[in-house]
Amino acid sequence: MSFDIVIHNGIVVTMNAGSDVIRDGLVCIKGDRIVTVSAKPAGAALPDAGEVIDAAGGIVMPGLINTHTHLPMTLFRGLADDLPLKVWLNEHIFPAEAAHIRPESVKFGALLGCAELILSGTTTCCDGYFLEDQVAEAVHQSGLRAVLGHGVIDFPAPGVPDPSRNIPAALAFVEKWQDVSARIQPSVFCHSPYTCSADTLKKAKKAAAAKGVLFQIHVAETKNEFDQSLTDHRMTPVAYLDKNGILDADTLLVHAIWLKAGDIRLIAGREASVSVTTESEMKLASGIAPVPDLIQAGIAVGLGTDGCASNNDQDLFREMDVTAKLHKVNSLDPTVMDAGTVLRLATIGAARAIGLDTETGSLETGKQADVIVVDTRSPHLFPMYNPVSQLVYGVRGSDVRDVIVAGDLILRDRRLLTLDLEDIYEKVDIISGRIGKK
Repeated sequence: MSFDIVIHNGIVVTMNAGSDVIRDGLVCIKGDRIVTVSAKPAGAALPDAGEVIDAAGGIVMPGLINTHTHLPMTLFRGLADDLPLKVWLNEHIFPAEAAHIRPESVKFGALLGCAELILSGTTTCCDGYFLEDQVAEAVHQSGLRAVLGHGVIDFPAPGVPDPSRNIPAALAFVEKWQDVSARIQPSVFCHSPYTCSADTLKKAKKAAAAKGVLFQIHVAETKNEFDQSLTDHRMTPVAYLDKNGILDADTLLVHAIWLKAGDIRLIAGREASVSVTTESEMKLASGIAPVPDLIQAGIAVGLGTDGCASNNDQDLFREMDVTAKLHKVNSLDPTVMDAGTVLRLATIGAARAIGLDTETGSLETGKQADVIVVDTRSPHLFPMYNPVSQLVYGVRGSDVRDVIVAGDLILRDRRLLTLDLEDIYEKVDIISGRIGKK
């Protein structure tokens, strides 16, 4: 049998159910699927292939999965740092979006975000923003896999100046993109319980359920939000969502920091998922999500970076490192959130959180060929005793050498094959110049 791509001479970190690591591994790809994941037979010739990738002793692994980002917000990277969430959002980000978020700016901000994801080893992202049609066009051009949520909010928003049209606009987006590309799954993204009325939440969830798509929402991000919910609704933000019929297996709760034990039981019982964005939550001093407790309860948890306005980068390798260490120091227990657990939050666990675990998140026969090769010939990764620990505590996004999505090479030897990065830089420079002046 002839394959399209064969990857050899690398340590294969499968992230399968057994967390198998194959020291001299072989990954064979045909079309968009993985056909073989095995050890290379001693002395055997390589199988015939259109493209042979020598991993040069590096790590071959599933592409990373970013469960929460806002791709166009690369435009606001570093614009308003070191501020409380309420001030950051209401006095800086919302006004900047109102003044500068247009179809062209969203397109190029998203393209910049896609380039950053690819170059740091992410092959799938879960995004939510306004003018999401432009985000989808950018993602489609990049070759990435994505769940893309059209933003819903009870205020005039870019692309939807009349809030009464927020749900029809989201539905139109879903209907347009449901059958365009197997790599793009449309979604509905309600901003939060405090920016969407109960009526909006219910209608948006009903619309998402009718279309069979993921429903995303920020929730329980700050102590202020938690306290305000107790005052206004006499229940926690998570309980309030459940009262309105939001929690189920097709709901992704983003942040979920301020939770009571009952909230965790509720999320687990409804089989909802959680995305945590550790670095963003740290930077905004929002709090520490109870990730170990969520995992212990059997909840699907994935890592995200959030947008570049609140995190500044989309490097999931860095996100893993910080997440592991934060929970160790918070619990005063160095065994909490071990490397294997945290790596799952950026691979197969993340895939489960956004409903794609049967397709991606691990290197297994029959799954989508979403694969990255990490170059480990660098002083900070040498020697290599435990590849899983190195991936969490040592690897940086810039160590990623090759990226394959659905069997297509989109990064080869650090060279982007689907995007013109210089053109993107030029366009974003012009847009950021306007933002800076304002």
